[in-house]
Amino acid sequence: MSSEPLSVDILTSPHVKRPMSTNAIMRNVAVALAPVALFSIFAFGLSALLLLSVATISCVLTEWAVCRLSGKPNTVGDYSAAVTGLLLGLTLPPSFPLWMVAVGGAISIGLGKALFGGLGYNTFNPALVGRAFLQAAFPVAVTTWTPPFVQGRFLACIPSTLAFPFLKPTPVAEYIAAANIDAFTGATPLNLEGVTRLADPLDLFMGMTSGSTGETCAVLILLCGGYLLVRNMLDWRIPAGVLGSVFALSGVLHLINADTYPGPLFMVFSGGLMLGAIFMATDMVTSPTTALGVWIFSILIGVITVVIRLKGSLPEGVMYAILLANAVTPLIETWTQPRVFGTTKKASSTS
Repeated sequence: MSSEPLSVDILTSPHVKRPMSTNAIMRNVAVALAPVALFSIFAFGLSALLLLSVATISCVLTEWAVCRLSGKPNTVGDYSAAVTGLLLGLTLPPSFPLWMVAVGGAISIGLGKALFGGLGYNTFNPALVGRAFLQAAFPVAVTTWTPPFVQGRFLACIPSTLAFPFLKPTPVAEYIAAANIDAFTGATPLNLEGVTRLADPLDLFMGMTSGSTGETCAVLILLCGGYLLVRNMLDWRIPAGVLGSVFALSGVLHLINADTYPGPLFMVFSGGLMLGAIFMATDMVTSPTTALGVWIFSILIGVITVVIRLKGSLPEGVMYAILLANAVTPLIETWTQPRVFGTTKKASSTS
């Protein structure tokens, strides 16, 4: 029998992990987004189909080109680029010109992902980086809306969809007039001009209003998020914190002055909040991993969203709220790191 002492290597956690690859996670996210995409096509027709297709293809092609030029292994097969493209398309209005969509896809992957070193290293959600660029570069196109369920939407595109680069497209108003829609104002429910004109929360919940391609049907987004939750691929605390903080803060403001501030149900179901809270804020790369950090992160998103919506110059604040929270995620992680076993709290924070 050997007299040498027995050595035991103690590695860092997790000691037991699920056999879940990046490919599997991204594939399930794509599956969860599929019903939302299909509903958007049903609501907005051929233009939505082309928009989502171009957004996805442009992201995949950019991913392939970046890998080829940098000499890195091809990562197109991990579904991350396809998910980014799908999310980007779902945040854009159905009338958005396709050439602008392609530019946004290239920015999402090139600037939002590859510049940071690829999947797992990006600080910001890539789809929102592309959306923020499009918001700054093409503000009129990003805020031009069309009504859902227009007759003949599967037979012809919205005129601006096929507009040539840098040329002024046919006004969307002509498309609306041709569809014999007289009551549509071209605004989303979040263009607040007095709470007496707000959309019915039930219409927002069921997707009966105008808006970006994939943000209108709140109930469907919730169900798709539930699929990821059951598959243990979504941290429920993030959407709970985002939606809960928006509901609570807007509810308090509504109680203070109901004539100025809309009710909490309207604030939760309108705009891109549901899509952002469930599919973008929960990005595993750009969100905190500590329990306390997750709550701080999600509540921060909710508070910033309400502030931008009610006090800012933009009707929607979800995109910027998530990007700002992404930016402070490293600080949140540092502040909320648990104490290392066997050390003082001060020693843990400096290690």
